[in-house]
Amino acid sequence: MKRNENLVPLSRDHHFGLLCSWKIRQGIKKNVSYDRIKKYINYYWQENLSRHFEIEDLVLPETENNILQIQMEKEHIEIRKLINTINQTNDIRILGDFANALSNHIRFEERMYFPHLEEHLSDVKLNNIGAQLEQIHQKENDFYQDEFWK
Repeated sequence: MKRNENLVPLSRDHHFGLLCSWKIRQGIKKNVSYDRIKKYINYYWQENLSRHFEIEDLVLPETENNILQIQMEKEHIEIRKLINTINQTNDIRILGDFANALSNHIRFEERMYFPHLEEHLSDVKLNNIGAQLEQIHQKENDFYQDEFWK
C-alpha cells in the first residue's frame, strides 16, 4: 500500500531508524566497542530520533481506537529508557535490545499505526498533519539558513 503523502516525512525518518538498528547489529556482530556503539546511538538520538518522537507526539491526532496511539507512546517511553540504560551500563545486550525495540517500533508504526490513521482520518485531518510537518520542517530550515550561521 502506498503511504499517504502527508505521512511520508515520518516514513522517511523511519527508513533511517531501520538503518540505525542495522548498524548497531552489525557493530555488535563485528565486536565494535561498546563505547563506540553507545556514541553512535547517542548521536542518532540527539540529532534525529528524539526530535522525531516529539514531532509524532505533537502532530499525530488521537483516533476512535486510541489503543494504537497508546502503544506508540509506550514504545517511545521504552526507547527513551533504553537510551538512559545504555548510558549507565556497559551491557552489550542492552545495545541489541535498543536496536530491536527501535526496529519493532518502526515496523509497528508502518504496518499498523499509519495504515490505521490513513483509514480512519479524513483527508482534512491528514492534510493538517502534512501542513504541520511542512511548517516544522520549514522552521528548522529557516533556523539553519539564518544570517547568524553565515
